[in-house]
Amino acid sequence: MNTISTEQLRSWDKRYIWHPFTQMQDWAQEEPIVIERGEGVWLIDSDGKRYLDGVASMWTNVHGHCRSELNEALKAQVDRLEHSTLLGLSSEQSILLARKLAEITPPGLDRVFYSDNGSTAMEVAVKMAYQYQVQRGRPERSRFITFRNAYHGDTLGAVSVGGIDIYHGTFQPLLFETIQAPSPYCYRCELGCTDPGTCGMRCLDSLDAIMAEYAVACAGLVIEPLLQGAGGMIVQPPGFLRRVRELCNRYDLLMITDEVATGFGRTGRMFACEHEAVVPDIMAISKGIAAGYLPLAATVATEDVYSAFLGEYSQLKTFFHGHTFTGNPLACAVALKSLELFESDGLLETLQVKITYLKERLSMFAGLPHVGDIRQCGLAAAVELVLDKDTREPYPWEQKTGIRVCLDARSNGIFSRPLGNSVVIFPPLVISLEELKLLMDGLERSITAVTAD
Repeated sequence: MNTISTEQLRSWDKRYIWHPFTQMQDWAQEEPIVIERGEGVWLIDSDGKRYLDGVASMWTNVHGHCRSELNEALKAQVDRLEHSTLLGLSSEQSILLARKLAEITPPGLDRVFYSDNGSTAMEVAVKMAYQYQVQRGRPERSRFITFRNAYHGDTLGAVSVGGIDIYHGTFQPLLFETIQAPSPYCYRCELGCTDPGTCGMRCLDSLDAIMAEYAVACAGLVIEPLLQGAGGMIVQPPGFLRRVRELCNRYDLLMITDEVATGFGRTGRMFACEHEAVVPDIMAISKGIAAGYLPLAATVATEDVYSAFLGEYSQLKTFFHGHTFTGNPLACAVALKSLELFESDGLLETLQVKITYLKERLSMFAGLPHVGDIRQCGLAAAVELVLDKDTREPYPWEQKTGIRVCLDARSNGIFSRPLGNSVVIFPPLVISLEELKLLMDGLERSITAVTAD
């Protein structure tokens, strides 16, 4: 039992920790929650208060906190081997997981390159795509087609292929240039669309024109399939991803899909690409891969991509990239057990009723006076708050409306984090219908209370 007081922990937190995506001047004025343990979908703080984990601990938690089978898999592995490098050696758990990933990813994605988080998985993908082009005799193909409003991580290569100014603008002088295509986002689409179907088609026409002009200078296209996550849970129209794949084929571009947030059941299938039978050339995965237990990521490529790196040692075709904790046995052991639980629990099948319930509850939010847009893909959603419902005028940034809603939700036993003025719904996949109702009830009360002011 921890004998250090909550007050002391909070004091040390403010003295020593620099929190991610947090204005620390504001943080210093708050009383932070100090989480001590977890049970299922619940987080429990140092004062014994319980909070439903409405964001799956930054979109990673799949089976709930402290799932006994995952705990036991981790304990068993730590008694055998905690870590061994993949540089010059191999390891049992990384081999078994790579084989399993090749089985469950879209057909043809059979080559697994490990790293440790979503950003690094995307760094690997970008570097891999460019070196592939160089070794296919096309070094001039050095650029990437990306999408506005995209987010692919926080390392500089991942930031370069992103498209959210608030996250990326400061670092512009450090980034390589990309060619940005419009993101299909209806009423905010710069093409002036007002209908999802029309928006998707016009964005595809624009993408086609971009590829026609720039494909010969590009290594590949980078896309979040079905759902732009950190951009505000922006859902692509049906068929959009399939058409993007067709355009990549037509213009001979590598298609890189970022399944860091959408992978491992979040959209209702194991991977978002499966909804439209799309097989990318390179796919980045992380977050849910190890069920939220340990840092782990992978960049999975086709045999064609992999074969471009084969040659005599003296040809220097080696992929000169690596991470200290690549293929960490502890993380791989947990990931393997997590994938077993997907099967034994029938988790993907149980998601469907939850996805339907979430859709029904979200439709009720549409009647709230300051809800402008509601977006859902599987068990991921966002409720956008607006100052004026008719004009969709956003709340001023300085009012911190999304933050205030999430702070108020704590009084309803809910932990959530917003994306700007969009309230995010992204619970652990194992959440029960009763717990999902508690989450939605709590968020609805907080949205109503805060926007009434």
